[in-house]
Amino acid sequence: MKRVLFRSAVGILSAISLAGLTPVILEAQSSRQSQRHEVSSAILPRIVRQNGIAQLMVDGQPYLMVAGELHNSSASSSEYMRPIWEKLVGLHLNTVIGTVSWELVEPEENRFDFSTVDDQIKAAEQHHLRLVLIWFGCWKNASSSYAPGWLKLDPKRFPRADRQPGTTSSSPFGDAEKALTPFGDAAVAEDAKAFRALMQHIKTTDIHHTVIMMQVENEVGILGTSRDYSPLARSAWSQPVPAELMKYLVRHKASLLPELSSAWAANGYKESGTWAEVFGTNAASDEVFMSWAFGRALQKITAAGKQALPIPMYANAWLGPQPGQTTPGQYPSGGPVAGMLDVWRAAAPALDLFSPDIYIADFKGACSKYVRSGNPLFFPESRPSVPNYFWAVGQHNALGVSPFGVEDFAANAALAAANETLRGLAPLILTNRAAGKVMTVMEDDPATVEKFQRLTGLAISFRGSSSEMAKDLPPAPTADSSPNIKAEKDRRGFAMVIQTAPSEFIVAGSGAVIKNAAARGNL
Repeated sequence: MKRVLFRSAVGILSAISLAGLTPVILEAQSSRQSQRHEVSSAILPRIVRQNGIAQLMVDGQPYLMVAGELHNSSASSSEYMRPIWEKLVGLHLNTVIGTVSWELVEPEENRFDFSTVDDQIKAAEQHHLRLVLIWFGCWKNASSSYAPGWLKLDPKRFPRADRQPGTTSSSPFGDAEKALTPFGDAAVAEDAKAFRALMQHIKTTDIHHTVIMMQVENEVGILGTSRDYSPLARSAWSQPVPAELMKYLVRHKASLLPELSSAWAANGYKESGTWAEVFGTNAASDEVFMSWAFGRALQKITAAGKQALPIPMYANAWLGPQPGQTTPGQYPSGGPVAGMLDVWRAAAPALDLFSPDIYIADFKGACSKYVRSGNPLFFPESRPSVPNYFWAVGQHNALGVSPFGVEDFAANAALAAANETLRGLAPLILTNRAAGKVMTVMEDDPATVEKFQRLTGLAISFRGSSSEMAKDLPPAPTADSSPNIKAEKDRRGFAMVIQTAPSEFIVAGSGAVIKNAAARGNL
């Protein structure tokens, strides 16, 4: 006899109907932890792999980040944040992604002020939340707006990037001349020094390991041109491709991602020569060149931070190519976009993963590109979408999920209920996914529906289908029209399925009908 343990993923929507089954209600674990995380200082957060699946370990246990990222400057004011923390607890988060601005941490050269960091750690501990902190150092969104004034006012010591002489910017989103060049050793060295000081401070003061991961810089790259034409960059372009990159390419030739393999193949897979000789002179070769430059810069910064506190660290990406931004420079050229992950792996081995900021319609496609070659999936920025979040966790074993500007969604009942359900199911998800026993079925993905029905012996239908089963469902609820609530607009039906025994499944979802059928296998 099949048993289905059921919990709605979106609370008040109560949208799964079970036909021909006797459901057993699974109560989610409380999203408010009643105790502080008192652990041994020797247990640092880390990423481990089990059966090829990456798990974030916190306090020695697998951890699923049910997170939200604050707006860029929210954390700069503890007074502004004071009423926000309780709202974040109400969203049933377990993790908040905050920010650390270099210009606030080191307002004068060699004089450090970590008060904004301390405020975040203290408030997070008080509200039983974990923190991921973003280091806004030399680069933030392909600009250098969060670097300290003493650095920005000294372009001779800390030179800027530049466009090709005689050209105008090709991007409406930014200009190379506003950003520090990644070829400027002095700026990178100062960034690395400040980041190491930050991590040393966290090591000394954050005794409960409230900070579980760090993002190094934010959406690096260069806008308005496909490569940097500053004097330092032009000199680097004329030099041989670094031996470290060539060795990586040769060693991984058979498994390189197609975007990089194509760029290398265009000039005959040469194993030595200048950048132009090995990769040619086009936008694709420019992107490889800039990816190496930014990757090496972040390697120096990340390695310096890990010398003080070796917790997981990642770099995030402004996606490209994407609709309306099809060539490097329209999106930041040199960032860790999906096609350049091999370059970044070679350039920055200290980074543990590369994370997409997903605002494009093709959420599934973005996730699929970022899990290639074993990269763990985590997206620190996205539009809130309950179906997408369950998809990422169930199909791609995401380390966590996170909308951007999370304080804007503090009254979103659907998102709060989904977060509560994910947190309640997290122990089962984390225990069973390494064995391949977790999946998500989506209304708009027939392949997952077929797999679910073929392997579980359960029939599933969704609200939008013509099946008789779907008639058991109520119509989709309308979005809340209150101006103070950003309601969930993604109403696709979905179901996450966790197999806990040969004939026992836990199902959480929305807009679906599940009906018993002859068992034909396991997940």
